[in-house]
Amino acid sequence: MAAKSSGRPPLVALKDVRLQDGQRPLFDGVDIAVEPRTRAALVGRNGAGKSTLMKMVMGLVEPDAGDRAVQAGTRFAYVPQEPLIVGATLLDYAISDEAQPWTAEAWLTTFGLDPAKPAVNLSGGEIRRAALAKAFAEEPDLLLLDEPTNHLDILAIELLEIELLAARFAVLVVSHDRAFLNRVTQSCHWLEGRRVRTLNKGFAAFDEWAAKVQEEEAQSLQRLTKTIERETETFYRSITARRTRNEGRARSLDALRADRAERLKDVPRELNLGVDSGVTSGKLVAELKGVTKAFGDRTVIKPFTTRVIRGDRLAIVGPNGAGKTTLVKILLGELEPDGGTVRLGANLDPVYLDQSREGLRSDMTLWDALTPGGGDSILVRGVSKHVAAYAKDFLFQEGQLRQPISTLSGGERNRLLLARALAKPANMLVLDEPTNDLDMDTLDKLEELLEQYDGTLILVSHDRDFVDRLATSTIAMNGRGDIVETPGGWTDFIRQNPGFLQPGANPRPQDKEAARRAEATPAPASVVPAAARKPAKLSFKDTHRLKELEGLLETLPVDIARHEATLADPDLYARDRKAFDRATADADRARTLLAAAEEEWLELEAKREALGN
Repeated sequence: MAAKSSGRPPLVALKDVRLQDGQRPLFDGVDIAVEPRTRAALVGRNGAGKSTLMKMVMGLVEPDAGDRAVQAGTRFAYVPQEPLIVGATLLDYAISDEAQPWTAEAWLTTFGLDPAKPAVNLSGGEIRRAALAKAFAEEPDLLLLDEPTNHLDILAIELLEIELLAARFAVLVVSHDRAFLNRVTQSCHWLEGRRVRTLNKGFAAFDEWAAKVQEEEAQSLQRLTKTIERETETFYRSITARRTRNEGRARSLDALRADRAERLKDVPRELNLGVDSGVTSGKLVAELKGVTKAFGDRTVIKPFTTRVIRGDRLAIVGPNGAGKTTLVKILLGELEPDGGTVRLGANLDPVYLDQSREGLRSDMTLWDALTPGGGDSILVRGVSKHVAAYAKDFLFQEGQLRQPISTLSGGERNRLLLARALAKPANMLVLDEPTNDLDMDTLDKLEELLEQYDGTLILVSHDRDFVDRLATSTIAMNGRGDIVETPGGWTDFIRQNPGFLQPGANPRPQDKEAARRAEATPAPASVVPAAARKPAKLSFKDTHRLKELEGLLETLPVDIARHEATLADPDLYARDRKAFDRATADADRARTLLAAAEEEWLELEAKREALGN
């Protein structure tokens, strides 16, 4: 579907552009035009050439063939996926391309940065905000943004949305963030099969339109296949009948076959994701009671209580630096709180995908990253698989296996992290910013996988759409130590806690909850009919049993660990079969007792909390 013209000449237009990349063309007849003051999305799979196409729009990459037309005097600004910050201070960086100092200073302040801050040792979010401030300060006619929401927290993303909606320049943006694209875009350019198709509607209409296009192309390919089958049968029947070859028909059949082969090359490969939840954990995964944490004078977590149950899908959201990773490490038992208690469940086998991509050295190869112990195979959810075959599941070519990780794109590095994480059985997945740099097709596959996962999921993300699709509960941290937990995803949290993440003002959620309870306090017990009164506290029997269970929850994991240590002896089975069987039975019995104790303890705890004890 072609975009409807506004009648204004485009700022820049590419016509029938072609570019060779290796043996196959990257672009084969690309047409794209960007009109003044329009906001357009550029959508496509990782590796389709979106970043290259943006550079071609700017004139930074020359096509092998085709035309590029630009309005005279058009000014461009560009924020790449990985901005390079240079200069003594952020202000020096922001004015390095002729932006006026006062304008640059104003935009740095708007994006929450100190213009005098040294331009070194910046966080990912600070780098991104500095690059955006520089681009806005240049007052372009066309701003090109390549994954602008990567490393930005939700408040910064919302600020960027507001500024783009108010801007008087045109915008061409590559992003995986559906909520962001839904809000800011007016049209979509879809780079697929080495060509660009244009939709004259915002991204909210893209999925339905793209599905129709793909269905039409699949039907066209099917019709072509049927035609080839029919022509082939006719061709060979005529040869048999007349013993003479119809050369014209032969050339026509060869052309049909070549057309089909070329179309099949453009059918994208599908990501093959899988996950194994491994052994079942205890019903209780983690319980935090009155947990606090501070770093120096800065309080990260004020007294906070929560409970994570097996199968929960918990999202943790908040500004950068609010303490989300700190809370995750406390939930995993990797970091001690300053106050309060943490109880971890039994048989937890977590896998942690860290946004910092620790463990991926730039000089190691993809092969090395997938086989840290050496060799040519990897254990994938208990089954040995050749490293090349497993890499192919994640859309890596065999030729990439010996390349250093530094040559991989951001999306490829994130797919590599997923490949390493999902190879291991895990009854608890902790994903810290898993959506960065991934294209939407990969995101959709990841969402489908996580929807089917029957373990416990803890998700740290600034991607509002991703959180809405997956989370059954959302913990929000505002950076001042306040924490609120809301059933549902991001939209549910915002509806129930407006303004909570904004700097300043709103009271702590526990203070609001106390006020709400005070307003709803029932009449004194003396005027409540006896039949309607509830017990004021747990019975003596329940209180005693609760203490017994708490003791079991401490001793049974120790017993299980002792039995597992005995079974870890590789020679035990051959040396003493009876001892091996006894340790196995004792370990199974202890696990069963622990699961039952957790169930009972949770029921009594819920009863105690309902009574307000």
